[in-house]
Amino acid sequence: MHSTNLLLEEPIRMVSILEPSKPNFFPAMTKIVGTLGPKSRSVEAISACLKAGMSVARFDFSWGDAAYHQETLENLKIAIKATKKLCAVMLDTVGPELQVVNKSEVTISLEENESVVLTPHKGQEASSKLLPINFSGLAKAVKPGATIFVGQYLFTGSETTSVWLEVSEVQGDDVVCVIKNSATLAGSLFTLHCSQIHIDMPTLSDEDKDVMKKWGAPNKIDFLSLSYTRHAEDVRQAREFLSKLGDLSQTLIFAKIENVEGLNHFDEILEEADGIILSRGNLGIDLPPEKVFLFQKSALHKCNMAGKPAVVTRVVDSMTDNLRPTRAEATDVANAVLDGSDAILLGAETLRGLYPVETISTVGRICAEAEKVFNQDLYFKRTVKYVGEPMTHLESIASSAVRAAIKVKASVIICFTSSGRAARLIAKYRPTMPVLSVVIPRLKTNQLKWSFTGAFEARQSLIVRGLFPMLADPRHPAESTSTTNESVLKVALDHGKASGVIKSHDRVVVCQKVGDSSVVKIIELDD
Repeated sequence: MHSTNLLLEEPIRMVSILEPSKPNFFPAMTKIVGTLGPKSRSVEAISACLKAGMSVARFDFSWGDAAYHQETLENLKIAIKATKKLCAVMLDTVGPELQVVNKSEVTISLEENESVVLTPHKGQEASSKLLPINFSGLAKAVKPGATIFVGQYLFTGSETTSVWLEVSEVQGDDVVCVIKNSATLAGSLFTLHCSQIHIDMPTLSDEDKDVMKKWGAPNKIDFLSLSYTRHAEDVRQAREFLSKLGDLSQTLIFAKIENVEGLNHFDEILEEADGIILSRGNLGIDLPPEKVFLFQKSALHKCNMAGKPAVVTRVVDSMTDNLRPTRAEATDVANAVLDGSDAILLGAETLRGLYPVETISTVGRICAEAEKVFNQDLYFKRTVKYVGEPMTHLESIASSAVRAAIKVKASVIICFTSSGRAARLIAKYRPTMPVLSVVIPRLKTNQLKWSFTGAFEARQSLIVRGLFPMLADPRHPAESTSTTNESVLKVALDHGKASGVIKSHDRVVVCQKVGDSSVVKIIELDD
């Protein structure tokens, strides 16, 4: 993971492309978020996912009850202990998601040019002529000619498992549609998406609040994925609700941009949120196909310059059923990395896909290859120019640490931090080497008992590109400038050596506080 690699802008001998990749301790600098479900919820499966490179586990409450997800979470905890791999937890809300309810789970065949009626769910059975939905206001929201998509779990774009409907007329609460392509829908739940139409449902539903209170709070979730974020106010309301749930006041909110409404308010949403998830499944329906790449590149650039993590979804859909991605998908993963994404989110591929572990491993390998040709020099100059002058104290230290590490070809940057902010700022400048974020626990009290902070901050860096956390022993002096046995720096260096990222005679850049000052120093290791 050094900057000795060629850039895409430089001449590359084609034969060098065939040379086998060198294995790294870290599968990739880009992180992988895996959704846990039927095919990935056993201790064995989760352990394999963690070893393959998953660093954040996503729990999707669009399906499955709290008890089901709790059982999966308990298995995750066992897997974390067994593999000694840190993993963060993300709760994904349902939000204003329109769903077709198929209680009896009958297979539904829809024929091209036939009609089907969407009706508010009142206990009716789903059939090829009638699709009950969970929203009574659809008839008021759509007009003849409107486009509606329905798919298994998520709209896939596949002609066999997704259907494109066109509204022909509205009859009371019912919406009559013409079927535009033949398809077969199977399972208990299908997602319904109305292209470029406002759905008058709250972003944070009562059911979402109940889940956050009864499942999220006791489990101290690290991230909240706020589905269908449409305005900055959605994020503010979610944060206000989290602040009342004790430990969840520390939970980071990732706004999930899924439609044109969220896209139109992107700048103010980014300002309010802790991170962004680009949900390309639904966005790909709301936007003309030729505009999807432009939104991705523009949104990732804005996130990068703001120093906020950006997560891209729906990159290897075909791996839900296949062992290898398509050529287009492999290129798509690499382009997401080259565009500046922090993490790749896998949904159906790991939740119900046949090859969850292989998918994580494949995506990790593609990310690692793309990182080798990422033009860090150009990115660094662009970021410094964007930040402008005068820089804040922390920003100046962070950019200086990255510049120094690249100039001396350091193998790693070690950053001591309490809140995680300093480490995230270093990662913002996308150094070519890993950043070991050593989180120093702080003692806090609620006037009834004393406790140490730090676990939240360590896990929350697991979604930031290039950032690899370790939680320091609170007994070690964080501000020690020596490398004695008592020093936390010695512990960090030993961890780096054990991980294989630091070797004898390597140079290491250290960023730490000494008294009231922040210091960047370069250490050259002995044998």
